[in-house]
Amino acid sequence: MANFWKVVNKVIRDADVLLLVLDARMVEETRHAELEAKVRREGKPLIYVVSKADLVQKEKAERYKRVLHPCVFISATKHLGTTLLRNRILIEAKKRGLEKVKVGVLGYPNVGKSSLINALKGRKAASTSILSGHTKGVQKIKADRRIILLDTPGVIPYKENTSLKHAFIGTLDFTKVKEPDVVVGKLMERFPGTIESWYEVSPDEDPENVLEAIARKRNVLKRGNVPDTQRMATMILKDWQKGTIR
Repeated sequence: MANFWKVVNKVIRDADVLLLVLDARMVEETRHAELEAKVRREGKPLIYVVSKADLVQKEKAERYKRVLHPCVFISATKHLGTTLLRNRILIEAKKRGLEKVKVGVLGYPNVGKSSLINALKGRKAASTSILSGHTKGVQKIKADRRIILLDTPGVIPYKENTSLKHAFIGTLDFTKVKEPDVVVGKLMERFPGTIESWYEVSPDEDPENVLEAIARKRNVLKRGNVPDTQRMATMILKDWQKGTIR
């Protein structure tokens, strides 16, 4: 991670404009105070890019437009908002008298930076993976004749050690979560009815009962037809981190 910070710090120094990629489902959790402070100290413009906007209701998205400035909502998978983002970047470039602009893309691991770059490019140019830590160094991608994108490795704030939050936002990928049933239970508390509705089971005050119902419905069973709630929870967490659940 120390080497990743070295790469990110250099991109912040070299770029003309910085993008901070956030997850629309958990905007506050994916804000990165350390990155924001570094960008401010360099005196560089920062654009908040709220990704996966198709996974939240429009009313929730609109609230953050009053908090984050400038802020652009996008869906990389549906190619929504990319024109608005491109225009916002060029506005910042014009303010600085730049014909060509280098744009650094920052954020937590697995928050969707490479997917955003591919959406701006219009085709797959940056390598992506649902597993965190996929990007190791800077990837330089020419989005068009004026915009050059600098993809960076995701970084975690210094001394931040919040495994539950990291599992929520995908920084700790589903393959490494030690108690997936606990994490999924917390997701059910945070987003009431969302998981139950997606898997078409009835809500229950006890998350374990919901997990058992989903496991039976999906035929995720152990010997003796016992619901395998741990394996089911890992599968649910994978769907959550991929953005499948909506």
